[in-house]
Amino acid sequence: MPTPKIVLFYAFAPLPDPDAIRLWQRDLCEGLKLRGRILISEHGINGTLGGDLPAVKKWVRRFRDYPAFRGADIKWSEGTGIDAEGLSVDFPKLSVKVREEIVSFGAPGELRVDADGVVGGGERLSPEQLHALMAQRGDEVVFFDGRNALEAEIGRFRDAIVPGTETTRDFVRLLDEGAYDDLKGRPVVTYCTGGIRCEVLSSLMLSRGFGEVYQLDGGIARYGETYGDDGLWEGSLYVFDKRGSVDFSDHAAIIGRCAGCGAPTSRTANCPDESCRRQLVVCAECDRVACPAHA
Repeated sequence: MPTPKIVLFYAFAPLPDPDAIRLWQRDLCEGLKLRGRILISEHGINGTLGGDLPAVKKWVRRFRDYPAFRGADIKWSEGTGIDAEGLSVDFPKLSVKVREEIVSFGAPGELRVDADGVVGGGERLSPEQLHALMAQRGDEVVFFDGRNALEAEIGRFRDAIVPGTETTRDFVRLLDEGAYDDLKGRPVVTYCTGGIRCEVLSSLMLSRGFGEVYQLDGGIARYGETYGDDGLWEGSLYVFDKRGSVDFSDHAAIIGRCAGCGAPTSRTANCPDESCRRQLVVCAECDRVACPAHA
């Protein structure tokens, strides 16, 4: 029986020929029947792929053969299934593209990378180091969510600050407006799904005068692997594939609230109104009736 797996990965490194990397990754993934999305820029690579376990393992070996990607952070999770053609059902297709940024903050000129990764980013904290910081500094520590606000509706760190962002580009605007200047004298721990957004976000915060900025190494995904739902995390982790969200245990809290009826739910869905481009936290019952945002 096929064993569906999904990998989430990124690597920051100078890439002199992003298009050559695009062609290599496209051909490699097509040959291994992998689906998903990969973004490549002169600063590195970012993606998520799904497929049968042996194929994904072969991809990882080939990917890490490239010197710039040897130390890439790769996280594994369970996929939903493999179809009759041997393709992941969690992704509709394979997309491999070159972009100006592998994380769209809208500030490519501010990002600096070298062979060791992002230059001037926040200090990395493992899940264990995060707990040690909390034990030492307690309420002084601020959790700062580096994701879009919708993602935080179904899961976040306890008492985290969740900026009202619809896209990643909103962070630069909010920081430049001084929306969080009151945090500049406190230890700030940025966190996101797998860690990549906080690589950039923490560097943007430090360059704007935040004095003590950390990033959760490996993001929520790595923290969930370590502590499950018995630590500082509450709720479900939003993911960018057909699964919609994942839980770290059988006792995950449900903190999301349906936009229609207010019932507890960790379910997200696109607005059924074709004129609306929003995604909502919405239970199955309300989603079938109408878009709560237009009620």
